[in-house]
Amino acid sequence: MSDSHNFENTLYSKNKGVALLTLNNPERMNSLGGDMVEGCLAALDDAENDPDIGALVVTGAGDRAFCAGAQPGNFVARNDAGQPGAWQGTERFRYGIHKLNRQVEQFSKPYIAAVNGVAAGPGMDLASMCDIRFCSDQARFRMAYVRMGLVPGDGGAYYLPRIVGVAKALDLIWTGKIIDAQEALRIGYVSDVVPHADLLPHALGYAEQLAQGPKVAIKFAKRLVYNGLTMTLDQSLEAAAAAFSSVQQTEDHKEGPRAFLEKREPQFKGY
Repeated sequence: MSDSHNFENTLYSKNKGVALLTLNNPERMNSLGGDMVEGCLAALDDAENDPDIGALVVTGAGDRAFCAGAQPGNFVARNDAGQPGAWQGTERFRYGIHKLNRQVEQFSKPYIAAVNGVAAGPGMDLASMCDIRFCSDQARFRMAYVRMGLVPGDGGAYYLPRIVGVAKALDLIWTGKIIDAQEALRIGYVSDVVPHADLLPHALGYAEQLAQGPKVAIKFAKRLVYNGLTMTLDQSLEAAAAAFSSVQQTEDHKEGPRAFLEKREPQFKGY
């Protein structure tokens, strides 16, 4: 991929150092299916390996949904046909949506969700994979698995407590309640709520600001934060010292202090 790709259920474009991934099945509220996972994987791979890209934004097509998750009719059809054995079901996850979870974990650049409507079940998990979430004032969130007699299968039990805490995550998972944009902001699930028409410009503007920043330092900082969640203090300090020493060697570090002393905005090169 260079500037776009041809997956049916995702759109991908790049502009001003920012990649934009759009979940593109608006007739079905951007529900997971078809080649959507493959399109997301391809977008992440392209954005990771393009040195000009400093951030990736993901959103949904249309005005109704970010991603409404899975279609209940698919569960009915599968149940009527006879469920696969436990091993086959595990393999379906491992070689399906879980490939996306693992690739997102390795994505070194800022990954930002612009949640433009309903995010339910796997759709909420897709938003939870992101580093930061902005949402429209029309957004609604629901960990809908319990309504289907299921557990979060796409990483929700991993991501959600790390974002909102264990008790709130369990509450959302156990009850399957719907929360609106303001409640999502109150509990810290999203970082900002903006008028619906302003959502994508807001998210892209934020991403462009990051893309114009010191890319190496931003990537190191992201890895320090995530690795620090499973490190001891001493391990985290050692990692920080090594990262600090590395970024000191960049041209952007030379530019930052110089621009500060000259009382001007720094002009970072990204290396």
